Amino acid sequence: MPIISAPHELLESDIYADLQPLLGHCLCMKCEGFNFGGSVKLRVAVFMVAAAERDGLLGPDSILLESSSGNLGIALSVVAASKGLRFTCVTDPRCNRATVRLMRALGTEVVVVGEPHPEGGFLRERLDRVRGMCAADDRLVWLNQYVNEANWMAHYEITAAEISKQFPDLDVLFVGAGTCGTITGCARYFRENGAPVRIIGVDAVGSVIFGGRPAPRLIPGLGASVPPPLFDSSLLDDMIRVCETDTVRMCRLLSSHGYLVGGSTGTVVSGAISWLDRHDPNQRLRSVAIAPDLGERYVDTIYDDPWVIDNFGPDVLRPARPNVHMR
Repeated sequence: MPIISAPHELLESDIYADLQPLLGHCLCMKCEGFNFGGSVKLRVAVFMVAAAERDGLLGPDSILLESSSGNLGIALSVVAASKGLRFTCVTDPRCNRATVRLMRALGTEVVVVGEPHPEGGFLRERLDRVRGMCAADDRLVWLNQYVNEANWMAHYEITAAEISKQFPDLDVLFVGAGTCGTITGCARYFRENGAPVRIIGVDAVGSVIFGGRPAPRLIPGLGASVPPPLFDSSLLDDMIRVCETDTVRMCRLLSSHGYLVGGSTGTVVSGAISWLDRHDPNQRLRSVAIAPDLGERYVDTIYDDPWVIDNFGPDVLRPARPNVHMR
């Protein structure tokens, strides 16, 4: 059992849930929410802040600045509080109310943009706000998860290495697409180590990462309205897009069996099962889905019946096998 002296030191997560009894396929869910940031993003936050410290970017008056729809915002709030740093997070109205409250409880200043950018949605609006804030205040240090190499290095050095150690015979790895740091780090690790693991990217319908048409999305986490600079399609063996209705169905199916997972996790597991139904009908492939977050931040949305009915209709409340949108 590890003993830590600061909350941001708890980065490892060798916890896997075997979903075969529930979903049929040989699929394990790598549970990344059991740290003080509540998601896989704590690794990214720690690596980016450490890189800024090494590069001499942080002075006594510095204020960390980042754009986030939720999980990284909380992770950076934990790191900042742990290290005695100030942090400002720029988010948008899709960010769960619980997430905003958690960031503020940790001492973070939260800035919520109003309307989406007419061409780049809420993400473009957040990035424009960040750039304007940096131009107006030289104390601000924008970590910029969208281009920061520490983003994918965190997953190269920890996430992928943990999976490889536990599953030396792994056939398929399912990874959600957001900034694409997790995809990049994991794919590069397995490619460079010669492991014949198929890397399957999972995105949300309405996101543009895999070339889909932009559309409004209600569930924060995966997806983007602006192509992420870290994304390299050559690292993937296949790509899947999942409807938010299927995300909700999978989250609620898992929660009905005690797995209260977050929206990003529901999307990845939904995409994984859809892909395995199509490509592994005999259920022989050994696979892992990276589950980025837990579900307590979604009790006002995904797990709230009135919210689901208002946004998706009553049929979504009935768990069903998800539909897949192949590229």
